[in-house]
Amino acid sequence: MPADGQSHIRIARPSRDLAAAERFWCTGLGLSVVYRVEAGEHDLLMVGWPDASWHLELVYEAAHPVEPRPTEEDLLVIYLDEPVPEELVDRLTQHGGTRVTSPNPYWNEWGVTIEDPDGYRLVLCRRAWSNS
Repeated sequence: MPADGQSHIRIARPSRDLAAAERFWCTGLGLSVVYRVEAGEHDLLMVGWPDASWHLELVYEAAHPVEPRPTEEDLLVIYLDEPVPEELVDRLTQHGGTRVTSPNPYWNEWGVTIEDPDGYRLVLCRRAWSNS
């Protein structure tokens, strides 16, 4: 089967602390744990919405930890098609996120940018998006 619009996407990132990442992404944003391995050597946490065609894989390897190296432009954007609920922003910051200003004025005008505990940026955008 060729890659197409129905292909599932996995976004994999290193994490310093999988428990902190889970608090942010699951308790804060509302994603679910899709899969987890706690082997002590190569731990991973997959989070997403059960009906989504994507998920995040967060990895920690104690023997060879990889330091996350996000930049200001490493963004995961979620298009809400409605105003960004302040209670969602509050919940994300209460669970390890930090609200930041984006270097791109577009995201400051149309959304809210929050860094996760590893420094990766989540943008909650009040606009809608469609590839079609």
